[in-house]
Amino acid sequence: MFKSNESNWNGGPKTWGARGSASATIAAGLVFENISHDYEGVPSVRNLSLSIAPGEILCLLGHSGCGKTTLMRIAAGIERQSAGRVLINGKEIAGPQTFVPPERRGIGLMFQDYALFPHMTILDNVVFGIKKLGKEAASAAALTALRRVGLADYADDYPHALSGGEQQRVALARALVPRPGILLMDEPFSGLDKRLRDSVRDETLAVIRETRATCIIVTHDPEEAMRMGDQIALMRRGELVQHGTAAELYNNPADLFAARFFSELNQIEGNVTSSGVETPLGIVASSGMNQGSADVCIRPQGILLGRAGLCGVRGRIQSKRFVGEVDLLTIIVEGLDQPLQARVRAGCEWEQGMDVGVTTDPKDVLVFPRS
Repeated sequence: MFKSNESNWNGGPKTWGARGSASATIAAGLVFENISHDYEGVPSVRNLSLSIAPGEILCLLGHSGCGKTTLMRIAAGIERQSAGRVLINGKEIAGPQTFVPPERRGIGLMFQDYALFPHMTILDNVVFGIKKLGKEAASAAALTALRRVGLADYADDYPHALSGGEQQRVALARALVPRPGILLMDEPFSGLDKRLRDSVRDETLAVIRETRATCIIVTHDPEEAMRMGDQIALMRRGELVQHGTAAELYNNPADLFAARFFSELNQIEGNVTSSGVETPLGIVASSGMNQGSADVCIRPQGILLGRAGLCGVRGRIQSKRFVGEVDLLTIIVEGLDQPLQARVRAGCEWEQGMDVGVTTDPKDVLVFPRS
């Protein structure tokens, strides 16, 4: 929890709305149906369909330029798609013949740089997000929102006086105070240092859960997506690669790209036969693949070591690096073009120059058809 300026968020009512009442947001369902978009003829989103259930937190994950921010802007009404439809609670808000303006969609938007007005006080910045209340009621609602994120004591200060984490929380309060059915957040934690990021992220998640808004969080960080999302939608070059829970994407990645996004991999070539996939490390399960070449990918923690000659294939430890809770080992194995990277518990018995027996843990082995 935050101390001093990064104060505890847990005060205030459990849920709050535009009038400061203890009422929850009415979450809305969001559907993208065959969405395409381009910038001056260059495709940014390609025939993408995706559904987000009411109250669900979805993380849109992918490298920079993959189309995730464009998709969020289409949902908000800042961009118009070239094809497809957007629906909220089954009602079309953007389509070939329909376009509901952003202010009528019931969607809150939180930008990457927080977009706070430097000439306005913290309270006035939050009041800016309220359009339909009188001045007194809007100020009361904004103060309630600030109290909820632990910043009521800073209502009369200006943004420059706050830390990055505090500014992020002001932006969150402003986005949520109108009680939007859907909240869109574009890389909301990227500007924070690592010390603050985990704490602010966890507390932000707690506030979103309590307000019960449907939420889309854009991120390029797979760990962040796994920690925050009920569901993850992984994108590449404007297309949806895979959609599911963190466990589904980690344990059953759709392809090599998805597998590499969530973990480091040792990639070796194998040959699929009737008995499995033959590799320099032995035979691994083929998962019903047709015979031919395959990419066998082994996570570093899936490289298991034993005494040379007693198990597995023979290897030699080329290097050992201590990195805290684990030791990183580089292992040379005959028949492999590249050394294997292994992660073992720190303080292990294995040392540089030792001969070892190398086997694999099946749960950390992934096999894909070789392209």
